[in-house]
Amino acid sequence: MISENVIEKALTELFANPGFARSPEGLYDPLRYMIEIGGKRIRPRLCLTAYGLFRDTLDESVLQCASALEVFHTFTLIHDDIMDKSPLRRRRETVWKKWNEDTAILSGDVMCIDSYRRIANAPASVLGDVLVLFNRTAAQVCEGQQLDMDFEKRKDVTMAEYLEMIGLKTGVLIACSAKMGALVAGAPEEACDRLYDYGYLLGLAFQVADDYLDAYGDEKVFGKPIGGDILNAKKCWLTTRAFEKADAPTRARLMELLDSEAVTDEQKTAKIEAVKAIYDSLDIPEDARGEIRRFSDEAMERAAAAVSGLNLAALKDFAETLIGRNC
Repeated sequence: MISENVIEKALTELFANPGFARSPEGLYDPLRYMIEIGGKRIRPRLCLTAYGLFRDTLDESVLQCASALEVFHTFTLIHDDIMDKSPLRRRRETVWKKWNEDTAILSGDVMCIDSYRRIANAPASVLGDVLVLFNRTAAQVCEGQQLDMDFEKRKDVTMAEYLEMIGLKTGVLIACSAKMGALVAGAPEEACDRLYDYGYLLGLAFQVADDYLDAYGDEKVFGKPIGGDILNAKKCWLTTRAFEKADAPTRARLMELLDSEAVTDEQKTAKIEAVKAIYDSLDIPEDARGEIRRFSDEAMERAAAAVSGLNLAALKDFAETLIGRNC
């Protein structure tokens, strides 16, 4: 087993010098900029954690695969920010805003290509399986993004549809990260599959928690302004559940509020509070917390089918770090 301290040190070193080309600067500087913005490094951390359940030391092949997952994820963020017209990410200008849309598109493209360059370093014995997994996951993430965009034009998104969308947009890449680490470590097929399930369910819990915290979190902890989903009328878990539970008059009122303009700070605050008042009246916060616990518990059941003892404890610690204890 590989300790969390060793994994943390490896991640710090890995992304301190991500190994992008230097020229032309206009193409590669945005890549370095996005990696420097950082984040929790959820996907590479899970890849290395899963690998460490079956090996005692990290080698270059798994480090390259772990970095590929972060590079690919970062590529999707660059393109997401263009599509969402988001000016900020982690309180810094997004690539399209700092440079321009053309640069962001091209830099995102080369970042995607770079992720495959790194994946090619997987051990020859599992390279085929790793590529099949990564290719399928990459396509699924795009499918999830398309569904997310499609939902923006609809008023009638069901919970089943919403969960399918976040499963594709968020769950599959976290699942891929867990399975890839196990594959590179040479773990048994059954363990690899159960770790995929663990990652997928954890991804669902993570996204529901993110939706919950967007409305009910502490801005200083959450890292972005509270109420963004409400102001942008995004289809999130809370809204989907509210439309599912509400009677006709309440649904109409909620739809009216979400569609209303909010330009000034006072209008934005009023809109957020009015929507949250409907959520509260329908017990949506408690429903969300229950759903997070359900997905997290199911994730740990899958993990227990793959490993035990200290290894299972490591996956529990990862889940608690990812989801938090405040939801």
